[in-house]
Amino acid sequence: MSTHSILLIDDDRDLAELLGEYLSAEGYRLEAAYTGEDGIEEIANHHFDLVLLDVMMPGIDGFETLKRIRQTSIVPVLMLTARGEETDRILGLEMGADDYLAKPYSHRELLARIKALLRRIELDRTQQNDDSGIMACHGVELNFDTYRVYCDGEHIPMTTSEFKVLRVLMTRAGKAVPKEDLYLEVLGREIMAYDRSIDMHVSNVRRKLGGTSEQSKIQTIRGIGYMFVDPNQ
Repeated sequence: MSTHSILLIDDDRDLAELLGEYLSAEGYRLEAAYTGEDGIEEIANHHFDLVLLDVMMPGIDGFETLKRIRQTSIVPVLMLTARGEETDRILGLEMGADDYLAKPYSHRELLARIKALLRRIELDRTQQNDDSGIMACHGVELNFDTYRVYCDGEHIPMTTSEFKVLRVLMTRAGKAVPKEDLYLEVLGREIMAYDRSIDMHVSNVRRKLGGTSEQSKIQTIRGIGYMFVDPNQ
């Protein structure tokens, strides 16, 4: 059975109790924080493998909570958003969420997302052991030992999902990488209709690496996906 520890940040105490019972039966340990402030404190003082973060909360909302979490932690965050609120999903991804799930959702659907993200974490740890050292291309360096990104010698803070996007694209530099591959290798799940998660992660990486759209190190390959430019080709 899994021993992964998950933090739920949500003001709905009934939901927390029900979800805790369900995930416990599946082998997960769920802790709950009912305000953004309490959630931030929990993350600062304890280790969690994954955070489930609700957008709508009293006090500081999910977006502000996420912003403060990302100032000190790269823990994977799955945001829980209102169904149909695409702006919430886009904003959450722009601010550093790894994935999102729209409410209302079934426990089975949530469990599938949790498993997908945690599966990616385990694969990342294996790859990190296998890929120790540095990958460099086009002025960008990935340090697999520290999970840090450097562009032209400058440290560029990135979330775990953004780091994974770069790793997949740089591993295949000069070749088009289908979006379907990015979803599987970065988020651990298949692409769904109207899902823009990977597009937003790529957009975030582009912005952080800098340069104009014409000079971007990551090019859009229409109808396929994305490509990290190899200047030697």
